[in-house]
Amino acid sequence: MGTWHIADVLSFATEDFGKRGFTSPRLEAEVLLTFALACSRLQLYTSFDRPLEESELRTYRELIARRRGGEPTAYITGHKEFWSLDLLVDERVLIPRPDTETLVAAALEHWSTGSALDLCTGSGCVALALASERKNATVDAVDISADACAVAEENASRLGCQERVHVWCGDLWDALPPKRRYGLITANPPYVREDEYSALSQEVRREPRLALCAGADGLDVVRRILQSSGDWLEPGGVLALEVGIDQAELVAQQLGPELLGQDGKTVADLTGRPRVVIFHLSSFI
Repeated sequence: MGTWHIADVLSFATEDFGKRGFTSPRLEAEVLLTFALACSRLQLYTSFDRPLEESELRTYRELIARRRGGEPTAYITGHKEFWSLDLLVDERVLIPRPDTETLVAAALEHWSTGSALDLCTGSGCVALALASERKNATVDAVDISADACAVAEENASRLGCQERVHVWCGDLWDALPPKRRYGLITANPPYVREDEYSALSQEVRREPRLALCAGADGLDVVRRILQSSGDWLEPGGVLALEVGIDQAELVAQQLGPELLGQDGKTVADLTGRPRVVIFHLSSFI
């Protein structure tokens, strides 16, 4: 083929990505092409018959090669949309996933006023989503990784939330000033079992292991959060945790009562699988 048009290269990349088992081959092909051409997806849709220059083809080929090599699309472009927010992401942070929007939605359903705390914040996606929906609230965001905190701070600044979203670097509660209390605590902690790590896809293993793995059963960090949340929540406060789909019932019905003195309620993600556990601590005084 002498001339490649936008429609041609999109078809080629979509077929190639599909054969490699990528979850959303067409979407990834479009995102990479918009990045290569510095245009919007709408501009792609209205220009399918536009021929590409050799320099544009070369750039797109390079991006396809990087994706074939296991580099996540979000790391290639440096951006990921979450809760309609454009977030900067790179190898320093976990890539925000649609499943985590279930955590945000569940938290907002149970929280309307007061300050919030987001543990294991990574890119700051959950903290910033909460702040975007509650314009009068302040949100503290904590991560043990100084690199992740730097990304979260940059995202807060880009989105104009730096006055309401404060990033603290440290190991969970150790990062925070004493005697703070919150109406809401959220966390998307690491919850992958150590023996599961090697079975993860190549692209997932490009993400920070510290943000993925948490001990033999994947619940080391979840246990620590449950053990101490009562000391940091206001009376009637809410704790919302994202966990693995095979962990939700255990966290809600066993670990919650054992470590927090409360039963939890599971919340399903868009596929109908239990993804979030909510604890409403109405009995804390």
